[in-house]
Amino acid sequence: MLSALGIAIGIATMVAVIGISSSSKEELLRRIDRLGTNLLTVSPGDTLFGEKAELPESAPDMVARIGPVTGVGATGATDATVRRTDRIAEEVTGGIAVQAASEPLLRTLGVRVRSGAWLNAATGRYPGVVLGAEAARRLGFDRSGGRVWIGGRWFTVVGVLERAELAPEVDRSALVGWDAARRHLGFDGHPTTVYERSEDAAVEDVRAVLARTVNPENPEEVEVGRPSDALEAKAAAAGAFTGLLLGLGAVALLVGGVGVANTMVISVLERRREIGLRRSLGATRGQVRVQFLAESLLLSAFGGGAGALLGSAVTVVFALARGWPPVVPPWALAGAVAATLAIGAAAGLYPAMRAARLAPTAALATV
Repeated sequence: MLSALGIAIGIATMVAVIGISSSSKEELLRRIDRLGTNLLTVSPGDTLFGEKAELPESAPDMVARIGPVTGVGATGATDATVRRTDRIAEEVTGGIAVQAASEPLLRTLGVRVRSGAWLNAATGRYPGVVLGAEAARRLGFDRSGGRVWIGGRWFTVVGVLERAELAPEVDRSALVGWDAARRHLGFDGHPTTVYERSEDAAVEDVRAVLARTVNPENPEEVEVGRPSDALEAKAAAAGAFTGLLLGLGAVALLVGGVGVANTMVISVLERRREIGLRRSLGATRGQVRVQFLAESLLLSAFGGGAGALLGSAVTVVFALARGWPPVVPPWALAGAVAATLAIGAAAGLYPAMRAARLAPTAALATV
């Protein structure tokens, strides 16, 4: 049982690592499918002289004219700060940016309003603000209502957003209407980020023309990004980390195999009289060899089966606790069976050959 336990621990480790990694990756892929991979961002790059460029005021309208584009939203940075009260020092910003936001921004990003309402033609012209999820947490708001101090005057909190997974910068922002930002915060009207949704089949084609559409004179001063690429890179990085954990599981499996080999060697030494009796009754060397090799394979298979069940159980419990879909790839279970049989064969081969070489007279003479 102790020898089989070594095999079980190694197999359980490998199955659990593969299962948890697969569950995490499946959740990530579902998030990507849910959020969509058709969101592109346009932001200013650097000029030829290394200075920060700026997007034209007409950038959102120009992007909206591209045929396959289905939605365009924009944000524009301001120099204002947001604080809970006017008693807090101006330099204490809490890492929250104050940005102008266009009305279609929420629909383009696919973000929901947790409390209150999004900016519209009316609230976008007056001192109203919508807080991103992280900005609301830092300012102590869990619902709309109340006021915050922005740019030397009070703004009413008209809404609080859910998390914007593809635009984390929006989570950390206090968003005011485009017209209100011009009127009260000195906003110059130049967007700093344009968010664009297009048909899935046309994403790469739209990406190829975005920079020249936004700034035909200097397209090299425009940067185009795809937020979903970061999530896909995260999935790839998770796979690399899985390889390291699989290596640790393989070490545990190797240790278990050594334990099985040690058990079988001792078994041959302790059962020499049994071997001699079998040989004297007509058993051939091959039959003795098959007997001990079969015992080694059964011992390893028992440990491997227990390990596969344990690893699968750990995967299911961990995935459900994290809210992930539990996934145990069939190839992982098949690989676990194959690995245990290989370990069992390797561990039992030498003891089986040693048992087969014992002469019947020598084995029966053992006290």
